[in-house]
Amino acid sequence: MDTVIVAGCRTPFLRSGTEFADVTAAELGKVAVRDALARSGLRGDDVDHLIYGTVVHDVRAPNIAREVGLAVLPKTVPAVTVSRACSSSNQSITDAVELIEMGHAEVVIAGGSESLSHIPISVSDKLAKSLVKASRGKSVGQRIAPFKSLRPKDLVPVTPAIAEPTTGETMGEAAERMAKENGISREDQDAWALRSHQLAAAGTEDGRIPAEIAPVYLPPEYAQTVTVDNGIRPDTSLEKLSSLRPVFDRKFGSITAGNASPLTDGASAVVLMKEERARAEGIEPLAWVRSWAWTALDPAGQLLQGPAYAAPIALDRAGLSMSDIGLMEMHEAFAAQVLSNLQAFSSKQFAEEELGRSEATGHPDIEDINVMGGSLAIGHPFGATGGRVTLTLANEMVRRDVEFGLVTVCAAGGLGFAMVLERR
Repeated sequence: MDTVIVAGCRTPFLRSGTEFADVTAAELGKVAVRDALARSGLRGDDVDHLIYGTVVHDVRAPNIAREVGLAVLPKTVPAVTVSRACSSSNQSITDAVELIEMGHAEVVIAGGSESLSHIPISVSDKLAKSLVKASRGKSVGQRIAPFKSLRPKDLVPVTPAIAEPTTGETMGEAAERMAKENGISREDQDAWALRSHQLAAAGTEDGRIPAEIAPVYLPPEYAQTVTVDNGIRPDTSLEKLSSLRPVFDRKFGSITAGNASPLTDGASAVVLMKEERARAEGIEPLAWVRSWAWTALDPAGQLLQGPAYAAPIALDRAGLSMSDIGLMEMHEAFAAQVLSNLQAFSSKQFAEEELGRSEATGHPDIEDINVMGGSLAIGHPFGATGGRVTLTLANEMVRRDVEFGLVTVCAAGGLGFAMVLERR
């Protein structure tokens, strides 16, 4: 493939309900796209397409990509919103590569945004029907009549649940089940969470993480600026993590607020180009997109085990094996999910029974995985995380002069994603 990543950035990732509580996903997306474009050295009229991901859609602006594009790019740039759960911005990136490889575009901005501080609240079906009937009434009596049959329970707001529609199981409950079925201990989960915070704190302190962040000026006065993630805990410890109570199975569980990613607000964006165009513009690529793979499994099974299925396919398509991978960025929805996937990567039995392969996929040395921490510490804005891990991997490959890197992401619905990046 001759598609290259040339620039990117993200906003700070903040715990929902904190400093970004009054900032919408679209506003965050505008910051990320504007800054990514500036970092590329390109102009708005160089961009052929904007593809942007989100999960919890704003019903007032369902095509977030267009709202972001109208504010940042020429109004003639087409924009489309994509949604593939926690891998939504990975979807936007692969869609961008396909546009470029097909010759339909030379410059595409991709990414995603999420504001979990702004969750759409709906009403019960009975109240909704009453409201519709009332709106059609010609007289005061006809407008009042539809509400007479309502009961107090019909007036209770309905909030969206992070649960599988097919099973009713929340993602946390699924992770809890995976921990039990795969023998992932509470101690190992807390140790992975501690590692994530320590590495993210180190990456923030030495400037690698801040270098990827675009500052956000907070409304309404725009006098206060946010420049750092607020979920990273440099002072956490195994003692503190082990003191937290399980959330999803309070009696026998091991998933806690400390070893699960928090609800987060944030946005990301990357600029992709046809290699020939980048060379003509004098732009040095960060990385080439070599291959990727999408997979799906039964949500009633190992819901978050998708990376273990997607990675070997992406590696095959790249003509590589896991031993060729110098760095790996794995989205950390839960420590249990990370450890379950690493266990599967290392298992010959899993390879034989689930993949039809004679040898285990393997994985890089632990010190080469999530070298600046991950979502457990940094946070997880659903629509933006894929852009973050892709950009972080590309930048770290440049710093370490690594030839091949691998991104993996698990997503709701039993979906899995993997992408191989290359430095030439």
